Amino acid sequence: MLPYIVRRLLMMIPILIGISFIAFLLINLAPSDPAEVALRLNEIMPTPVAIESMRQELGLNDPFWSRYFSWLYDAFHLDFGRSFVHRDRLVWDEMVRCLTPTLLLAVSSFVLTLIVSLVLGVLCAIFANSVFDHVVRILIFIGTAMPSYWLGLLCIWFFANYLDLLPTNGYGTWQNLILPTITLSFVYIATYIRFIRNNMLENMQHYFVFYARSRGLKERVIILKHVLVNSLHTTITALGMTIPQLIAGSFVVEYIFSWPGLGRLCIAAIMNRDYPVIQAYILVMAILFVVCNFIVDVVHQWLDPRLRDNGDLA
Repeated sequence: MLPYIVRRLLMMIPILIGISFIAFLLINLAPSDPAEVALRLNEIMPTPVAIESMRQELGLNDPFWSRYFSWLYDAFHLDFGRSFVHRDRLVWDEMVRCLTPTLLLAVSSFVLTLIVSLVLGVLCAIFANSVFDHVVRILIFIGTAMPSYWLGLLCIWFFANYLDLLPTNGYGTWQNLILPTITLSFVYIATYIRFIRNNMLENMQHYFVFYARSRGLKERVIILKHVLVNSLHTTITALGMTIPQLIAGSFVVEYIFSWPGLGRLCIAAIMNRDYPVIQAYILVMAILFVVCNFIVDVVHQWLDPRLRDNGDLA
């Protein structure tokens, strides 16, 4: 087990370095001078003297590789500099401030996705080709085809404007969490219902199912203890990457519902050309994806007996 973990950790290093380099290139490939952008965002006249002073403050006159390694060293210590919009605020402090709402939204969406997709996926496999299965499959088709921003607008119109049941924006109460959670998780629910259903139907045709039935085991035991467990091996890999996808893909939902999370912070940074915030967001999301992928790979290797027995984890 340990050699495999070490190999996977070593593979993460060049990936993260490459992504950090791409994120750092952002400020160098910008169509306008970052120093001038920072001055204009703080309502300071961008005179040649002011621009040169700001370039000195941002270190833009230093050689490229010197700036990159300095930025990488500071990023390793969670120092991403100061926001162009709010020069008195550290970028990392802004990221931490917005992280809690985003994690709350991502975790609640993940729990909803896990419960609903698991229950409906199992029921669709048990009652395959029934009326219930056809109705759920129609909803799956709608869920995978409908963009999240369109679903969010429909939820606002129906639950807030038409029924007047739930708030459309804000943060702090459980009512504010309902509509963003439904909007963000709907497409994942549709995807994993189909995934679990197809895996279970495939496993139901394997010989171990016929053997279990010949032994007189109850159908409930066969479905839950044998078919479902074997179907979850591949599902775990997909579900494990859902949390980083929910966090990284929440910016549209956060913007629609005025949710004060990382996604809304990123959109504001893009609109204001706040390059330090954008760089930090790219790097943090990359680390999150790589780490989650590492954890999922290790868990998948450990759970699958075929991978354990081939000596790869020895």
